[in-house]
Amino acid sequence: MNQSETPLGPRHPVALTIAGSDPSGGAGMQADLKTLQAFGVYGSAVMTLLTVQNTQGVEAVEMLQMDFFQSQFDCVTSDIPPDAVKTGALGTAEMIATVAAALSPLKCPIVVDPVMISKHGHAIIDDGAVDALRTQLLPVASLVTPNRFEAERLAETSIESEDDLPVAASRLHDQGVPAVLIKAQFDNHAVDFLSLRSGQSGRPETQTWTTQWIDGGNLHGTGCVLSAAITAGLASQKDLVSAIERARRFVTAGIASPYRIGQGVSAIDVLEASKKALR
Repeated sequence: MNQSETPLGPRHPVALTIAGSDPSGGAGMQADLKTLQAFGVYGSAVMTLLTVQNTQGVEAVEMLQMDFFQSQFDCVTSDIPPDAVKTGALGTAEMIATVAAALSPLKCPIVVDPVMISKHGHAIIDDGAVDALRTQLLPVASLVTPNRFEAERLAETSIESEDDLPVAASRLHDQGVPAVLIKAQFDNHAVDFLSLRSGQSGRPETQTWTTQWIDGGNLHGTGCVLSAAITAGLASQKDLVSAIERARRFVTAGIASPYRIGQGVSAIDVLEASKKALR
């Protein structure tokens, strides 16, 4: 029986998101599920935390209990095995350790979006949780997708220019991650830097994508949507570079949409991205 079949017949690819809830729908598991569906992937979801937020800011965060998380995870994965997994906001060191232990037996691709701070500047995790990310979650990841700030904290190095990206990526490779995608902004352009750890030469293979920065774009949820779109590609058995390139086109279309959602940092327009990037 191949990946696309069950005892009952054919099925869609399945991707599991492990993330927090954004009631405004712009980020978190709500954005993940919308993105997965846009890519033709069945999305399942296990919640880690609840937030009170909208496009104008985060007002409160409440963690779920570890045993409740574990019950969600066991219940869903025993019935609907995922073809790929992504993680988003996890909150605490205890939750990160619990998630890492739950994911370690899985054989599918695991995309870690190390959410540390919201678009509004609200801190999502503390230093203890950052250490747990480094030592427990990154070693089980297939790909980690930090933004510039997150890469600096995880790699414990400064990123002042594009020349610093390979150094940060190398330090993340040293923590056990085979693939690193760092998202950064320098002056008036956005840079996505991919580093793939080589199994033979020891020197990582790299690829860089550069696009013009879109002033006033829809930025709320972009990290969630990008990592979810990549996860959708991996669940559909696309190679990593192809999954990233398709995800980037999708996110760029959502950022550049003329439609504005909310009165603060406008949420990325997944609907418009679906129309323009996935035809």
